Amino acid sequence: MNRGVRAALLLLACAVSGCSNQPQADAGVIVVGIASGPNDLDPRFGTDDASDRMQRLIFDNFMELDEHLRVVPKLADALTHPDPLTYVATVRRGVRFHDGHELTAADVAFTFGQFLDPAFVSPRKGGYQQLESVTATDPYTVVFRLRQPFASFPINLMMPIVEQGAGANLRERPIGTGPYKFVRYRVDDRVELEANADYWGGAPANRGLTIRVVPDDVMRGLELRKGTLDLVVNDTAPDIVSQMREDSRLQVVESPGVDYQYIGINTRDTILSDRRVRQAIACAVDRDAIVKYLRRGLATPAAGMLPELSWAALSGEDAFPYDPRRAQTLLDDAGYTDPDGSGPLTRFRLTLKVSNNEYNRLQSTVIQENLRAVGIDLDVRTYEFATLYADVIAGNFQLFTLQWTSGALADPDILRRVFHCDQAPPAGFNRGRYCNRAVDAALNQADSTEEPEARRKVYEDVQRLVAQDAPYISLWHKTNVAVGQRSLSGITLSPIADFSFLRGVARRASAH
Repeated sequence: MNRGVRAALLLLACAVSGCSNQPQADAGVIVVGIASGPNDLDPRFGTDDASDRMQRLIFDNFMELDEHLRVVPKLADALTHPDPLTYVATVRRGVRFHDGHELTAADVAFTFGQFLDPAFVSPRKGGYQQLESVTATDPYTVVFRLRQPFASFPINLMMPIVEQGAGANLRERPIGTGPYKFVRYRVDDRVELEANADYWGGAPANRGLTIRVVPDDVMRGLELRKGTLDLVVNDTAPDIVSQMREDSRLQVVESPGVDYQYIGINTRDTILSDRRVRQAIACAVDRDAIVKYLRRGLATPAAGMLPELSWAALSGEDAFPYDPRRAQTLLDDAGYTDPDGSGPLTRFRLTLKVSNNEYNRLQSTVIQENLRAVGIDLDVRTYEFATLYADVIAGNFQLFTLQWTSGALADPDILRRVFHCDQAPPAGFNRGRYCNRAVDAALNQADSTEEPEARRKVYEDVQRLVAQDAPYISLWHKTNVAVGQRSLSGITLSPIADFSFLRGVARRASAH
């Protein structure tokens, strides 16, 4: 059954059966629905989206992102850069961990110093390859020394700080400096947190949070209607969001987001190695229609990887807007003429690999029709995510669709990790094995350019070069959306749509 039809039937059943908002056992506790539970609450190891959301409630990052995705202090009070190889941070005073221990430079040095230990295994270690040493020079000063200049290093300081000496038990009983204290985690069911009344940034507006795992998006919508969930952030399907707008008991809050969906291309494939073919595909895909009809407007068409919110984004330029005639001309120029004009025969056949998520299947159908209109036969194959991801890492594909999420897009250095010749897996994320030495030279220049405006111009050059080569076909940047009970106040979404705003969410007095 089509997901939209299934959603409508279930929500209609809810309306017929008289679903109504049901009071929570504790009206001061906000119940939030998520699609999957966290894998690891220890921030040194848990890097999945659900784990990151929980960690941001229990811990505080040393540095954080502002609304333009620039790195600014959080637990750090200030960060200076006296020479190309040195960063000096002062630690915010008066901050305490949940067990009463005061945060000092020793905790910061311990947190980052672990990534320099060859025996320490963590998926975060790749961000610290240029870090030579980290030293607490006094109780509130930390010095970071680099092996070579690396202008993007501060983004790697956006890391939750753990107590000095924290061991493996942190994943079972996380202790941080954040606005909430950990109570319990019932695996695949719920995470329970209580408000930290002594939080250095001010006590939360609620008494605590219950983060409930509800895997099915239709059931999350149903529970919002019933009132057994207070809030869902970015885990509501677009077609369900459109139905939620009609419910007077619910509110829908939107904000510009940064998540990026794209078509990845194997640039070493016999057909796809010709950039004219890649450009033709870019011209053939109707991104506006995908955003309007499939995303229900909850996205913006993307012209490149970096979101408009990024300080380094190349805004207002789209190298290949939707233009089927231009696509046909490019294919003709590449030697792939249409054998029978508007007849049924096609120029060639390609395979697109996608995950078996319902939305991705629907989107792939649109892409399939777009390409057929210019003479390309597209075979769409769906896989479990783990299988798809393994094929992508191995380079076993012609085309695939995946999505980069907010954390990865926080700094333009992601362009190096994705498009530099030397960043093919396992070293980096250049999964399509794209290589342009002019792009490499510009990316290397960006790494060693300290002055912000000069660095931004270099990244603009990188984006123009990459756009012409079309190793990615950009689709859209997500619009963040929260659906919550109208009785709630304080729902505000940051560009990365993390859960940090929850400390300001409260149930209005009349709703108690």
